[in-house]
Amino acid sequence: MKKVKDTEPVRYAVIGGSGVYEIEGIRDVREVRVKTPFGNPSDAIVVGRLGGILCAFLPRHARGHRILPTELPSKANIYALKSLGVEQIIAIGACGSLKEELAPRHFVFPDQLFDRTRLRSGTFFGDGIVGHVSFDHPYCSALSSVLADTAQELGITVHRGGTYVCIEGPSFSTKAESEVNRKLGFSVVGMTALPEAKLAREAEICYSTVALVTDYDVWKEGEEVTVEKVVETLNANVDNVKRLIRQALPRLERKRTCACSSALRYAIFTNPKAMNPKIRKKLDLLIGRYVNHGQQ
Repeated sequence: MKKVKDTEPVRYAVIGGSGVYEIEGIRDVREVRVKTPFGNPSDAIVVGRLGGILCAFLPRHARGHRILPTELPSKANIYALKSLGVEQIIAIGACGSLKEELAPRHFVFPDQLFDRTRLRSGTFFGDGIVGHVSFDHPYCSALSSVLADTAQELGITVHRGGTYVCIEGPSFSTKAESEVNRKLGFSVVGMTALPEAKLAREAEICYSTVALVTDYDVWKEGEEVTVEKVVETLNANVDNVKRLIRQALPRLERKRTCACSSALRYAIFTNPKAMNPKIRKKLDLLIGRYVNHGQQ
């Protein structure tokens, strides 16, 4: 295996638990600490080769699970991955089921998001630079399809589509909230998909959530969510997550023709001449190819 070069782009990334990157067969492992204009990422980014394919792994809540969902430095996380060359993100996250058929230990690949967060900043833009990205389809369908197909081939119970409702946390839902979410037809409830997905879109990175069902939220009598159940089910799913990543990575090598890859083409409304130079420089990694050389 060739060594990882500092200048070699890392096109694939996994955001998930700190144990996810401990995959058998990973080689040339190194840690990368990236400083960003938005502060430090959750933790050092682990870069290594799996089956010869270079991939980055970022522990979302930091090693030892030390960061609340509300406190996640999502801007720094996405910016750091973008700076490494990442084009596709596999986001692993625990969730509660809002439907009987979505049972614990099943994998759900949602295609929609509903935002119930209140305390999070969900955009790189502002401070004199205005951008409006299309977000009607918040997940990359091409990436989600590859992941769902791979999981199904591995014998994992897979559910395609559905709405992930993102709550602020850190407490779990009340019974009233859970029932309302069910009546609205939502599929799963979690705390981490937003603003990650929005920021990934602004960074023109394909993003897909692998929602690991750990419980039935609090709506199902006798099956209420507890920390013990969540941890037990997550631990049981670790091996399946590792199998999925190992098998899916070789299938991600594709020419990106999805809308994710050019999400900012018509999204930047501010005239470059009117932009604050400091903010423009801060966002250059994201907007440079459009504002420096005209729309492409």
